[in-house]
Amino acid sequence: MIDLLPGLLIGYALGSIPFGLLITRLAGTVDIRTIGSQNIGATNVLRTGRKDLAIATLLCDALKGTLAVVLAGFIARDAAIAAALGAFLGHVFPIWLKFKGGKGVATFLGCLLGLFWPSALIFAGLWLGTAVITRYSSASALVASALSPLALLLFGLKYEAAVFAVMAVLLWFMHRQNISRLLSGTESKIGRSAT
Repeated sequence: MIDLLPGLLIGYALGSIPFGLLITRLAGTVDIRTIGSQNIGATNVLRTGRKDLAIATLLCDALKGTLAVVLAGFIARDAAIAAALGAFLGHVFPIWLKFKGGKGVATFLGCLLGLFWPSALIFAGLWLGTAVITRYSSASALVASALSPLALLLFGLKYEAAVFAVMAVLLWFMHRQNISRLLSGTESKIGRSAT
């Protein structure tokens, strides 16, 4: 238990870095908190019309989760698991932005990569497969996040599975407006502009 707090703090510190906001500001684009979904994630950065900035945001948001897990792993495995949760919470609820962050998909994936890379491949496969079938980015994230804890459980990683189940619930909560639009048939598909 003594390893959990430093892991959580390392994760939160790295996770709360708002790369989407920082990258778009450095590029001189519009404040992404005033457009689209108003969050700081890669999908909203894409709404600036700059695919390069969206890709950079996606990579940074994922790798901050990976880095948090790897660094905390030098303390203990339990610290690494706690760091995954901390990084996710930091991204979704960053203290620097009055706890208004992104939806957590990239950071979720990055944490999986740091803890157990095969599970990251499973997440990516589920995301891509759902995206091909439905053409909804949000639905892809929901399916992949919901099934990732089950994949971890199948590999015998019960503590990791429990933490990622909590993260998946939070990710679904952050996507509640997307879920509402999916149910009403008004969600924008991949390749089309969205709000």
